[in-house]
Amino acid sequence: MYIGIDLGGTKTESIILDENGKEIERLRKDTPQNYNGTLDTLCGLVNYLEDKYQKKCTVGVGTPGALSKETNCIKGGNSTWLNGRPLKNDIELRLNRKIILENDANCFALSEAYDGAGSKHNIVFGVIIGTGVGGGLIINKKIINGFNNITGEWGHNQMPFGSNDKWNRHDCYCGKKGCIETFLSGPGFSKHYSDTHNVKLDAKTIQKNANEGDEKALEFIFEYLDYLARGLSQVINIIDPGAIVLGGGVSNMKQIYENINPKLKKYVFSDTVNTEVVKNKFGDSSGVRGAADLGRQSI
Repeated sequence: MYIGIDLGGTKTESIILDENGKEIERLRKDTPQNYNGTLDTLCGLVNYLEDKYQKKCTVGVGTPGALSKETNCIKGGNSTWLNGRPLKNDIELRLNRKIILENDANCFALSEAYDGAGSKHNIVFGVIIGTGVGGGLIINKKIINGFNNITGEWGHNQMPFGSNDKWNRHDCYCGKKGCIETFLSGPGFSKHYSDTHNVKLDAKTIQKNANEGDEKALEFIFEYLDYLARGLSQVINIIDPGAIVLGGGVSNMKQIYENINPKLKKYVFSDTVNTEVVKNKFGDSSGVRGAADLGRQSI
């Protein structure tokens, strides 16, 4: 059997699959905003599932950031309490076995490329737009990590600017200014709406208002889509995937899928843009399913 853990900034989700990949049980707990609490929660979920089903399982973990090849510690995670900590090693010590640890966006992308919304394509780029903005590259159903273990981190490129920009550059937690993440993430989405209309609303409420015909919200979403197209055009220009699969809370914005391709044509270096920009198939389950798939692929 295979256990997957999706370590999110606010929620930690676990899943256990049988030998055929069928979901047996899924659990979710709040993620403590500190390292030791996060470690306790993660290992507690694994122990609970193994005790319940009386089976020692392969464990795959999806986490924000990535393992540094130099230090074996987490780097670049927007759950900043994990950065600089030997998460993989500490989990292995607690569970007394080897585990498989991957970036959470890689797990999402693997799940969607394997049997999800991107399954018919050889090159799939998975995008999570939520608390942060991450990405994962899958070629022929395999995760591409890259030489520095940062493949897919498009959220920390700078946003390309046009002549009529209304949104200002601002600081990113990574120490740089103007990162794509600060424009496209859920918090960035809300911040820019507040700056524009002097009303503080979360991304979900703005989307709901737009769907109900609120003109201010709808106009703002179409401005957002232009920034999304600028960011995704960089991905297409470099790796030219067959599909870009979107996940995270912002991916529920229905206006994306009807309107993004004409906007992409403004920025992509091609006379045609046939890359499919699609919503994920498995919703919030994609990340944790991908984490469990790490174990299935290792056998």
